[in-house]
Amino acid sequence: MRYLSFLVLLLISFGTANAQQPKLQKATFGMGCFWCTEALFQRLDGVVSIKSGYEGGDVPNPSYEDVCTGTTGHAEVTEITFNPAKISYEALLAVFWKSHDPTTLNRQGADVGTQYRSVVFYHDATQRDIAAKYKAALNKSNAYGKPVVTEVTAAQKFYVAEPYHQNYFNKNKNEPYCRLVIQPKLEKLEKVFKAQLKK
Repeated sequence: MRYLSFLVLLLISFGTANAQQPKLQKATFGMGCFWCTEALFQRLDGVVSIKSGYEGGDVPNPSYEDVCTGTTGHAEVTEITFNPAKISYEALLAVFWKSHDPTTLNRQGADVGTQYRSVVFYHDATQRDIAAKYKAALNKSNAYGKPVVTEVTAAQKFYVAEPYHQNYFNKNKNEPYCRLVIQPKLEKLEKVFKAQLKK
């Protein structure tokens, strides 16, 4: 009887613990080359996992070569799984808008084409409203001196990019692109968002 009571208590406490676990959420951002985006967001506390991929186009199962033509309609994006108990969607958006130039249409630096557009793919109405209000506030305050052209659009079919694109910076730190383009962005992240970084 004591064993049965203990088992019931154990099951109840397990159920309660599971009920208290925050549900993980997804955020999907495009801000130029997904190698940069991935490297930035994977350093934030509360980000559980990241996948680089393609979204927003009309060609099924596109390859990197397909997307690079700029004719598939896809953007290079990162799909971020995060714990909202540790980092809010608003905080992710703050990093998003402060880590690239959202005023240049279909380009980031030397990367030019619709695949490099600035875009927020929202996963629910709450994310849509938060992103739209944030964008409107940036434009109202003229934060960049030019209009923010970031697309705010509903999440579509996400295609995971080829394996060699995943965790790219961490595996290729000495490559010229990583040193010259990604590393300065990481240094800025460490200065501006130090409190949000993983310890």
